[in-house]
Amino acid sequence: MSDSTQGAVKSADRVLDLLELLARAGREMAHNEIGEALQIPKSSLTQLLRNLIARGYVEVTPSGRGYRLGPTLLSLSQSAGQARDLMAQAEAFLADITREAGESSALNQLKGDEAEVVATVLGPARLVTHMRLGDLAPLYATSGGKAILAYMPSDFQKEYFGRVRFNAATPATLRSVSALRKQLSAIRETGFAYSHEEWTPGIIGIAVPVLDAGNAPVGAINVAVPAARFSPGVKAKAEAALKRVTDDLRRHLLPKRTA
Repeated sequence: MSDSTQGAVKSADRVLDLLELLARAGREMAHNEIGEALQIPKSSLTQLLRNLIARGYVEVTPSGRGYRLGPTLLSLSQSAGQARDLMAQAEAFLADITREAGESSALNQLKGDEAEVVATVLGPARLVTHMRLGDLAPLYATSGGKAILAYMPSDFQKEYFGRVRFNAATPATLRSVSALRKQLSAIRETGFAYSHEEWTPGIIGIAVPVLDAGNAPVGAINVAVPAARFSPGVKAKAEAALKRVTDDLRRHLLPKRTA
């Protein structure tokens, strides 16, 4: 292991040790207490705390004499809890959407630069769309992926736009960042994301994000409609089902975290 790698590992260990110390303490801790407990030189600890405070992982207490865990760590913990709750509750809510819309539905969650199907309910029609557990698709190509991406923090979006490479799964797949930006803006305005045969030929997707208390996406729910059956009436029916059930799901999840 190189010296630079060893240094990075040591820095990461110090960050984790500090956060675990503050969590165990359950109270504010002074600079010298932290330094003594972790055996970190004063100058190194000052710089470490400065970085963590800037990112919101640690905050200075109102007295100005101590440190405690910050809001960013709490937000991460809440988001992780909501994502687990969402997966546990998803199937019943998806069944409601499928019953109302008459089409297959799925819950998608972020996995790297892709959307992963983590729960799904099959529609009742003979001509039906199958979305399999574990299916992955680029964020730019599916309605669920675009619904998630539209509500990701601006820093994530900026980095994503810089690294994304568009692969044409179908003739309708988006090919440019400018086209994707335009769609994401429309999604934030209407609350609905669409994929018109952009990932699978003959399939049209409609999705809505599932947002946490801070309006960050913990997933997205979509319905998939065969293009042969798609019409303004089917679109309106699917949108109404998605909105109603997702609002119910959000009300079901959030009180546990915000009360």
